[in-house]
Amino acid sequence: MEPNVRFWITERQSFIQRFLQWTELLDPTNLVLSIEKIEKSRQLLLTNEDASRGDLEDKRIQEAWKRSLSTVHPDSSRLIPGPFRPAALLPFTAPTLFLSMLPVKNLKSMILPQASFYTYSTVFNIVNGNASYDRRAYESLLLGAGVIVSSTFLGLFPRLLQVRLSMSSILSRNVIPVFILAQLSGMNVIASRSLEPVRGIEVMDREGNVIGYSRKAGTKAVKDTATSRVVLFGTSAFIPEVFAYFFKRTQFFLQNPWSLWTLKLSCTILVMGLMVPVSFSVFPQIGRVSVPLQLPLKKKKKSLSSHYQSEITHSLKIRPSLQRNKTKYHDLRMIPPCR
Repeated sequence: MEPNVRFWITERQSFIQRFLQWTELLDPTNLVLSIEKIEKSRQLLLTNEDASRGDLEDKRIQEAWKRSLSTVHPDSSRLIPGPFRPAALLPFTAPTLFLSMLPVKNLKSMILPQASFYTYSTVFNIVNGNASYDRRAYESLLLGAGVIVSSTFLGLFPRLLQVRLSMSSILSRNVIPVFILAQLSGMNVIASRSLEPVRGIEVMDREGNVIGYSRKAGTKAVKDTATSRVVLFGTSAFIPEVFAYFFKRTQFFLQNPWSLWTLKLSCTILVMGLMVPVSFSVFPQIGRVSVPLQLPLKKKKKSLSSHYQSEITHSLKIRPSLQRNKTKYHDLRMIPPCR
């Protein structure tokens, strides 16, 4: 079984434990790990199938888990490109998020920040999305291009109205852009990973044996990841605006107007630095969804507890088995990446 999948199956953690774990996995040094070090760590985990994060006596195993979980995709067992690993989300999106929330002078000044933000977000979602279903390269390319264009246009639309109609109220300048950015971040996940609910993603039993594909599992994985993105970017954009609103009323700002942008940038980085591990930890990496026996899975007489892998971010709740009108359901366990 893929070591990363085995880890999420065997390790049952609370929100606090997941949060502390993600603070380790988001270490910036994970972006520059050499392939040789990663391969050695993976080999160590493959040869020690009983190894877990609880092996405090062996720091090599702890470090091997850290390297594997932060650099290798759980579905494909392939290396995640450096710029799109979980640890890269903060340094790549925080500056563009800050620039996207600046006051509008003209529409041209907003195109590049918005396009950069949604381009990176779309590619990040696709790269870290579920890889267990059949998907051709051109499908991902066309889908990604369409999502980038539509997200950028929708992100610029409220700014266009603000410029054309000369709106200067707090609602139009601060509240509406934050709300739209948060909603578009969630929609970006849903659109860029729209093939998962359509084609279904793999579900596996406790031993890692693939039982079949489930559209319901794909839908829930995408939905929960989208929710975590709304929380992440919505909070990261809203809190700096609140601080800036009150800061403008201080004597220090009147004497040093330039300090506003320093405050907003610093606040954006600090808030997002906290919210990234929080959003990745909102939902556990292993969850369950109940699906009826009629689904196109391998039929078995006994109820099954199964797993599936979908995107970082991160994200399914445990649900009990269901029995309605004497209809039997499989209790499927799922493993979505938090990203």
